[in-house]
Amino acid sequence: MDYRQAGVDIDAGNETVRRIKSLARSTFTPGVLSDIGSFGGLFHLDRDRVKEPVLVSSADGVGTKLKVAFMTGRHDTVGADLVNHCVNDILVQGAEPLFFLDYLATGRLAPAVAEQVIGGVARGCRENGCALIGGETAEMPGFYADGEYDIAGFIVGVVEKAKVIDGRTIVPGDVLIGLPSAGLHTNGYSLARHVFFELAGWRADTFVAGLGTTIGDALLAPHRSYLSVVRPLVDRDLVKGLAHITGGGITENLPRTLPEGCAAEVDRRSWTVSPIFRLLQDCGGIADQEMFRAFNMGVGLIVVCAAPDAGRVIALTADVGCDAFRLGSVVAGDRSVRYL
Repeated sequence: MDYRQAGVDIDAGNETVRRIKSLARSTFTPGVLSDIGSFGGLFHLDRDRVKEPVLVSSADGVGTKLKVAFMTGRHDTVGADLVNHCVNDILVQGAEPLFFLDYLATGRLAPAVAEQVIGGVARGCRENGCALIGGETAEMPGFYADGEYDIAGFIVGVVEKAKVIDGRTIVPGDVLIGLPSAGLHTNGYSLARHVFFELAGWRADTFVAGLGTTIGDALLAPHRSYLSVVRPLVDRDLVKGLAHITGGGITENLPRTLPEGCAAEVDRRSWTVSPIFRLLQDCGGIADQEMFRAFNMGVGLIVVCAAPDAGRVIALTADVGCDAFRLGSVVAGDRSVRYL
């Protein structure tokens, strides 16, 4: 009897590490002091660049979007989803990413699949200027179904203490600016899969004319990172608050950035809801209220700014290719969202 007969292939684990080492090294920034394979990742914080550093951390996963990856056999996008989601989560407090760690767990390790997944993680890190300095690959026979895996990500970023965004200066009269999403991002997939694959009876390779692609490819559209869009706004002190629209939709996430005494009015006529959300609602017979709590509805991030700055915010986002729009306004209230 040996470990392989029990379901754990040490050789496959070593081969996976060999494949991903170069991927991780391609993300290294000057602050990285250790190589892949160390017991811990080392990172040197440049105190010449950040005088009063505040470290901001977050952890997240991709959820049941992974089921779509399993159905299509495409594993090269979910890793980037993971990084971009985590980057946005710390971005809303003004932080820039420093380094990232990943956790990949599976029942039976397939080095080629792991290489695709981590390749997506590395690509996301490079695009966001974030170093992938370590992680864990766990083979757990009997714990996951054959051909399935789970991934989680852990990010650490930094922001100047004086530049922390916490929403405390938001007041009634401020403006909400919406930044468009690229689809479902990484939330609402349990409901979406139920609607499309069970109620509608579609397969991942079913072509949907209204979307111009297969439903599998539409659902795998990458979670968008807003770092390059928001950084110019933060650098110019134009941002009073930020909300990443993830699980819970606009309804649950926008109030998280509002101080006591403030509520939000969102004008549903101010943007055109993405076709995939209209399709979901029509196929599933889903009520409007549930749609806005389960999905981002085409709004991936919301910027809160002073009313006189709204035009400049929209212009600056356009400079980096983002079609931002005036979504609504802040009003007096009880940290809730009202839809007009």
